[in-house]
Amino acid sequence: MLFAALAVSACGSRRIKLTGLELRILLKGLVLPPAGPLILGVAGLLIRFRRPRLGLALCAVAIGSLWLLATPIIADALARASEGYPALDPTHLTEQQARAEAIVILGGGYRRNAPEAGGDAPKAITDLRLIEGAKIARATQLPILVSGSSREANAMRRFVEENLQVPVRWVESASGDTHENAVFSARMLGKQGIKRIILVTSSAHMVRAVEEFTAAGLDVTAAPAEMWTWDERGVMAFVPSLLALDRSRTALYEWGGRMVRAL
Repeated sequence: MLFAALAVSACGSRRIKLTGLELRILLKGLVLPPAGPLILGVAGLLIRFRRPRLGLALCAVAIGSLWLLATPIIADALARASEGYPALDPTHLTEQQARAEAIVILGGGYRRNAPEAGGDAPKAITDLRLIEGAKIARATQLPILVSGSSREANAMRRFVEENLQVPVRWVESASGDTHENAVFSARMLGKQGIKRIILVTSSAHMVRAVEEFTAAGLDVTAAPAEMWTWDERGVMAFVPSLLALDRSRTALYEWGGRMVRAL
């Protein structure tokens, strides 16, 4: 509550207006780790004098949850549980998969004015999606549609065409979330009479993405990128790390998104 009040006060004093997308990003940042557990711990410290047992309990939960979520063995369990589709081999498609008419690649963020790229550049997560999509395009000769926000989608197109040497036929650059990715992409492809697609996004995100694109009227074949791999082994599986915390954060966000969509 304290952080929310400070944010509202700052926004009011400076007349800052948040868009719907910016508000979702703000809430995501405040609820998910590391901010979520840290805020819980701060709340415990603030009330420890009036209610010491509750304050101590909140601090313990905050520290314990942050430690567990940053532990690879826990993060890997969450990551595996969030995946719902196997990898796609574009050289051995089933009869139904081979009926696809286009490849749709979803954005996963971009870096503003990256010096080494001479402009906006896709984030590493998006790079993995684009590489997977380009691999499928080479094997199937299907046209590519990239979908994201304005600067993000244009950075994606440039990366695919300049770095991966694969043409991009359509650029959907008006979406701000997965629902809009699906609706706007389906609308764009529908004008070309296209109803069957191969959808490329991160594996953890795929379940929710397939649901959105199916609801938009498309026949979807999933081609997950950035799938879980068992990297930390032995004793390292129990040593907390930032990479493991990021995997936990991604999995929790996807599970939360699925719950919100179900409701």
